[in-house]
Amino acid sequence: MRQDRWRGRNPWVGRVFRTVVVLVVVLGATSAASHWRPDAHPLGPLGVAWLAATVLTLLLVHEFPLTIFVATAASAYAYYAVGEPGGPVLVVPAMALFMLTRKRGPMTAGITAAAVLFAAYVAYLVTTRSFAINAGAGVAVLWSAAVIGVGTAVRYQFAAITARRAQADEHRHRMAEQERLRIAREVHDVVAHSLAMINVQAGVAAHVADRRPEQAKEALLNIKAASASALNDLRATLAVLRSGEDKAPAPSLAQIDELLDHARAAGLQVELHGEAGELPAPVDGAAYRILQESLTNVVRHAEEASRVDVRLERRPGALALTVRDDGRGTVEPTPGHGLRGMRERAAALGGQVEAGVTGDGFEVRAELPVEGDG
Repeated sequence: MRQDRWRGRNPWVGRVFRTVVVLVVVLGATSAASHWRPDAHPLGPLGVAWLAATVLTLLLVHEFPLTIFVATAASAYAYYAVGEPGGPVLVVPAMALFMLTRKRGPMTAGITAAAVLFAAYVAYLVTTRSFAINAGAGVAVLWSAAVIGVGTAVRYQFAAITARRAQADEHRHRMAEQERLRIAREVHDVVAHSLAMINVQAGVAAHVADRRPEQAKEALLNIKAASASALNDLRATLAVLRSGEDKAPAPSLAQIDELLDHARAAGLQVELHGEAGELPAPVDGAAYRILQESLTNVVRHAEEASRVDVRLERRPGALALTVRDDGRGTVEPTPGHGLRGMRERAAALGGQVEAGVTGDGFEVRAELPVEGDG
């Protein structure tokens, strides 16, 4: 990955290096061929300049692959036609054709290569006035087809790599977003529940401080306990963020008595009906948080609520949780973080949460699937 970023910032370094290597190979091989063949004249300054100009156009092949292919093919044909020493200059238009295939696709590359070969054949007819087709023409056709085939394979391979990287980036982004939402729900549930209880107990302490100091003291002790519990939960959540590992204690309905005692300390009469039984950890934690948020909403929002009924019902393949209060004048709530968080928790497990006004208060109904429970 670091090497890919370096190449992205310095694309010309690789291009210049490749072009210089091709230039050295073409000039060296052509010069050597002119010495090995007794009937060939040496490679002169004109030939060197011609070959260098042809090869150096590869510096622009990434930006203009079609133009560079046509130009290098014409230059190579002319070089061979004027009788300069033979050599591997044909590799230059081949590289341009390869890049054209990668950039524009095999269709464009095939049509362009066919047009160039046809133009070369027409030029051959004009200069030689002969319709004969030698072996070189067949080699050129096969060579072009091979280059286009390799370029197509490389093009599709790079496309597959790019698609996999994009998919991996999207997956990482989605997982990070899900983790952010999970942490936000945890922090909201801990803080909202604890602060709601602290707010109620602080109101009680302020109200009875002068007349009943014992009750005020009890309220302050409840505030101390609620704040200590909130701090412990927040520390555990922050430890998860710092370490990157899920080491926080998982909420569980095994702690339901403590949760109901908090609501009773806030002045509510809470009745529990039924049992949840053994639950998978994700379902257990989600049920606890949904119950916690429901009780928090009763304390914070239910007007003149005095009683809350909590019902746990184990059904085949599911756990049903119902929380109903007797708040007066209850209206349909505006969806906030609490209700949204409950629905998100249930939806993540394949369940659902419904909340609304009843005849004598407000009710939250959650149904969570329990796998393997027939």
